[in-house]
Amino acid sequence: MTNKNYEKEFNLNQELIHVNHAAVAPWPIRTQKAVSDFATENGHQGSLNYLQWIEQESKLREQLRNLINADSTDEIALLKSTSEALSVVAYGIDWQAGDSVVTSAEEFPSNRLLWESLSKLNVEVRVVTYAAEDDAEKAIIDATDNTTRLISVSAVQFASGRKMDLKRIGQHCENNKILFCVDAIQQIGALSFDVKAIKADFVAADGHKWMLGAEGLALFYCKRKHLKLLKLNQYGWHMIENPHDFSTTEWSPANTAKRFECGSPNMLGIMALQASLSLIFEVGIDIIEQQVLDNTNYLIEQLSKHTDIQILSPLQESQRSGIVVFKHSKIPVDELFEKLSSNNVFCAMRGGGIRISPHFYTEREKLQQILKLVV
Repeated sequence: MTNKNYEKEFNLNQELIHVNHAAVAPWPIRTQKAVSDFATENGHQGSLNYLQWIEQESKLREQLRNLINADSTDEIALLKSTSEALSVVAYGIDWQAGDSVVTSAEEFPSNRLLWESLSKLNVEVRVVTYAAEDDAEKAIIDATDNTTRLISVSAVQFASGRKMDLKRIGQHCENNKILFCVDAIQQIGALSFDVKAIKADFVAADGHKWMLGAEGLALFYCKRKHLKLLKLNQYGWHMIENPHDFSTTEWSPANTAKRFECGSPNMLGIMALQASLSLIFEVGIDIIEQQVLDNTNYLIEQLSKHTDIQILSPLQESQRSGIVVFKHSKIPVDELFEKLSSNNVFCAMRGGGIRISPHFYTEREKLQQILKLVV
C-alpha cells in the first residue's frame, strides 16, 4: 500500500483535521464495516455463528502476538482496558511489607493510581521526577534498590511524547531481578514494539489509540514464566482450562493468559480491533513508524523556526514518538486551543501545551494548515 492510498482507508469529515490519536482514534472504513456487519448478523441470526466469532478472536490473538513479538498467543490476554491489565499485575503480585515500586511522575493516572493504592499493603511507591532535558531512564534506574520489586513506565509518555529507552530499563530489571511492566498504549500501532528486545515481563495497551480499534478491549501480555506468579482476583466461566464444559464441577484456571479473562469476550471490540490491525499489517508497522516519525520531524522542524514557539516534547530523535507538544509565548494555551478547535483542528491540551498526535495516514497538507493557525 502506497502513501497515496492511505486516505482511502478512512472517511473522516474533510473539514476536520484529526490529530488526536493519542486520545481516541477514528476507525478505518474496514473497521466500520466489520462492526456494522457484525451488528447486522447478530440482529438477523443471533449467535448462530458463534464458533466463527471465536475464530476471529483467535486471529486477533495471533495479530497481537505478532505485533509485539511475543513467543506465543498463550501469553496474550484480551482485557477491558489498560487499567484493568495493570491492575491484574498490581494485585496479582504477592507483595511483602517493605517492597517498593518505581514509576515516573509523567505517567497517565492509569499507571500511577493503582501503584499508589498499594500503600495499604505497606508497599512504597517511588514516583521519579525529572526535567525535560534530564536522563529519565537513569533517574528511574537510580531510584531502585534491593527492595524494588517492580518498575512500571509508559513506553511513550502521554503528555510530552517522550519515547523511553525501554531496552535500557529492561536490562537493568533483568540484571537485578526486578519485574518490568510497560504501559504501551501510546506506542503499539504507531511505532514498532518488541517485548523480547525490551525484556518486558508485563505489557498493557488498550486498542483505541494508535491501533485504531474501539474502546473497551485491551492487550495484556504476561511472559509465560509469570503466568502463575500473578494470583487471581477475578473468577468466571471463561478463565478455566475447559470453559465450554459447562457441566463439570472439577476445574482449574487456564494454563495460558486466558486465566486473566474471567467473563465473556467483548466480541464487538474483537471484530473492530481485528479489522483495524489487518490494516496495520497491510501497510506494515515499519512503514507506519517511518510515516509517523516523518510527521513528528516535520512538525518539530517547522515549529522550531519560530521564536515564539516552545516545543515541550523531546528534541532528541531517539526520544521522538507520534506526539508533539508545544506552546506559544504570546498566546495562552487555552486561547490557542480554542483557536485551533474553532478551525476544526481536533487536538488536545496536555503537558502545559497543545498536543498534536497525527497518525501515518495524516496528510501533510493538514499539518500545514495547523502550522498556519499556530504561527
